[in-house]
Amino acid sequence: MTYDLFIGDRTFSSWSLRGWLMLENFRLAHRTHMVGLYAGTMAQDLAHLSPARLVPVLQTPEGDVVGESLAMAETLAERHPDAGLWPDDPSARMRARWLCAEMASGFAALRTECPMQLQHVNTGFLASDAVRGDLARLQELWKGAFEMAGRDDGWLFDRYCLADVFFAPVAARIIGYDLPVSEQAHAYCIRTLRDPAFRAWRAAGLEITYDPFPYPAGTGTKTWPAG
Repeated sequence: MTYDLFIGDRTFSSWSLRGWLMLENFRLAHRTHMVGLYAGTMAQDLAHLSPARLVPVLQTPEGDVVGESLAMAETLAERHPDAGLWPDDPSARMRARWLCAEMASGFAALRTECPMQLQHVNTGFLASDAVRGDLARLQELWKGAFEMAGRDDGWLFDRYCLADVFFAPVAARIIGYDLPVSEQAHAYCIRTLRDPAFRAWRAAGLEITYDPFPYPAGTGTKTWPAG
């Protein structure tokens, strides 16, 4: 049973990262296909998967097409109940679903002002009040998850789950723009970036060079901190 996952450029496509982590970190067999997100051929590349129009797109072994990351997450959890995509505890599972839904629909300022890029750390970036508001909300959600799990660090719930998948690109933004967060939140971000699957994704993305780089640095850059 092998899935086909259609993604955009690894260095920049945050939602594609989520789709891939769902498959990779829960050991679900898959093939990955690159769509021309920056080459301008995305509509053509996805035409055979209509009505899909954005990445990522999942095609099941039976040929069904699933767009939107939340739908992909629930589909995979339903099809693979023993893979552990959601927490085992019912209360934790409800909270994890809440966090994923809020991530999917919120944090517009952080997404807009800090587009994901995995090449380097931008230094000297000045976060707007709206971005700081998004960061405060993220830290509130993460702290609540840790408290529910009865600890101060690690993955958000009892083990790695879809909530960690959905927040992975946010962790990359916080580190990639050197944003001000608590020690607890910063440690969670670094843990996310050091996850072997995340590192493999980033390494594959760095095999492609961009000239010019789509998202120019602010006042300077420094080395990415996680391998």
